[in-house]
Amino acid sequence: MKIILIHGLGQTAGAWSKTVGLLPQEENVLCPGLSGYVGGGSYGELYAGFSRYLDELGQPLFLCGLSLGAVLALNYAIDRPGSVRGLALAAPQFRMPKALLRFQGAVFRLMPEKSFAGSGLTKKQMISLTGDMARLDFTSSLGRIECPVSIACGERDKANISAALELERLLPQARLTVIKGAGHEINTEAPEETACFIIEALRR
Repeated sequence: MKIILIHGLGQTAGAWSKTVGLLPQEENVLCPGLSGYVGGGSYGELYAGFSRYLDELGQPLFLCGLSLGAVLALNYAIDRPGSVRGLALAAPQFRMPKALLRFQGAVFRLMPEKSFAGSGLTKKQMISLTGDMARLDFTSSLGRIECPVSIACGERDKANISAALELERLLPQARLTVIKGAGHEINTEAPEETACFIIEALRR
C-alpha cells in the first residue's frame, strides 16, 4: 500500500518534508507536486491529471491531504472507493465555501505575480482554480466512501473547523482530531502532531 501525502493550495510537495521523516513507513510514502496537473487552472483539469497519477500506481492507496489536497483525496475516494484503504483529511471542505473562495480570489488579484513564485503556480492559475472550485459540493456523494476516515483541523483554523465537525457528523466512520495551537497548515506548523495523526489513521 502506498501512502500519498497531498499538499494544499499555495504549498509544494516540500511542505510534507518534516512530517515524512517521522513516519514509520517512509519508503512507501509519496509526496506528489500538484503544479504539473493544474494546466489552465480548472479544478477538473487538476483532478483528472492527479487521478490518472493515482490510477497508474496500480495498488491500494492511503490518501492524506491538506485543504486542496483533502478535496482531491475526498473526490478520488468517492469516485474509486475500492482503491482507497484509508483517508486522512486535514482542514477538509466537502461543500466549498463560496464566499471565502471569492474573497481569496479577490485578494489574489491584488497581489503581485512574484508573490506566487513559491507555490509553483502563476497568479492566473491560482485565481482560476479558486474560482472554479467554488462550484464543488460532494454532500450527496459522501455515502460512497467505504474506508475509514480520519479528520484533523488546527485549533486556530476558524475557516475550516465547522466543515471538519460537519464531515465527522455526516460520515459514521469518521473521527476528528483537533491539533492544539495549530492554524491551517498543520503539516508545516505542527509536523510531529501531523505525523501522529497519520500514524493513528493508518492503524484503523
